[in-house]
Formats: sequence, structure tokens, C-alpha cells
Amino acid sequence: MAERISIELPGFRHTNPIPVASRIGPFLASGSLTGRDPVTGELPPGLDGQCAHVFGHVRALMRAVGGSTDDILKMTFHLAEPGDRAALNREWLALFPDPARRPARQVLAARLGGAALVHCDLLAVLPASPEPPVPEPPHPAD
Repeated sequence: MAERISIELPGFRHTNPIPVASRIGPFLASGSLTGRDPVTGELPPGLDGQCAHVFGHVRALMRAVGGSTDDILKMTFHLAEPGDRAALNREWLALFPDPARRPARQVLAARLGGAALVHCDLLAVLPASPEPPVPEPPHPAD
């Protein structure tokens, strides 16, 4: 059985003691990815800026685990205003321009804390983990 590994991401933190994502074998599940700026930690005032940061965190997470956005199976978005999807759809189409190769997506209405307008979580199936390196035998002393 594969071991669970917690994934952290530079520039992104939860206030609660949880990782950004968790991986078991090829399966990756994220916690809530928010629209916080990875440099300042602040939330932009509008949905456009928050969506841009959410999708930036998605790209960074997938790079951090050695995968790509092509490995994402499903994304769930929690919107404070579920009818306001223009910013979400712009980022979605930029990341997934081919309609035949998009992951599943669900949008839910949510009461989000503070000034948050969007949260996202994802499920991905990653390429197989590389085998751990085999240590070289010791070199005989000359």
C-alpha cells in the first residue's frame, strides 16, 4: 500500500493545520485553494484577481508534485456569487482551451470567510512515482 504524503506549496498556507494537498500513489487531492496573492497573502478585492491567483496556485501545485494540469481529473469551485462565472470561465478556458480534454468541473454556492469570493479543490491522477534511487556501492579505497 502506498504511503500518504502531505504536499506544501511555497507562497500558500492554510490557517488550520492541514497541508495544501495530499498524495497516495498516483492520486492527488487538494484542500481549498484560495485567491490569496502568493507574495502578499492578501485577497484581491474582485473575482478576476482571486480567480487568477487560484489558477496560479493550481499550476504551482501540479508542478510541485511533478505533474501537469493535464493530470487533473476534476475541479470543484466554491463561489460566493455562483451566478458570476465570467472570471472563472476566462481562467478555465485559458488553462483548458481544448473542449475534448477538459477535466470535470462543478461549481457550488458557498459562504466563504472574509473577503474570499472563490475557493477551489481538485483531484488529479499523477504519473507513477519514480522509483527511489538505488545507492551506488561504496568505491574501494585507492
